Amino acid sequence: MSLMTVNQVAEFLSVQDLRVQRLERESLLLAKDKDADGNPLFDQIDVEKYKELAERLGGL
Repeated sequence: MSLMTVNQVAEFLSVQDLRVQRLERESLLLAKDKDADGNPLFDQIDVEKYKELAERLGGL
C-alpha cells in the first residue's frame, strides 16, 4: 500500500488541498492513516478509484 499526502492527492486530482481535506471530512475519500502532524494519508489505489468514479459522474 502506497500512501499519499493531501498535497500529492490534490496534485493528482488537479484540485486544491482544501478540497481534499473536505472530501476526507465528508467521508468521500477515506484516509488510511495520519502523519506525525495529524494530517490524513490516503491509499493511492483508493485515490485512483475515486478519480475514476468522479470522472464517470461528470468530473471533480
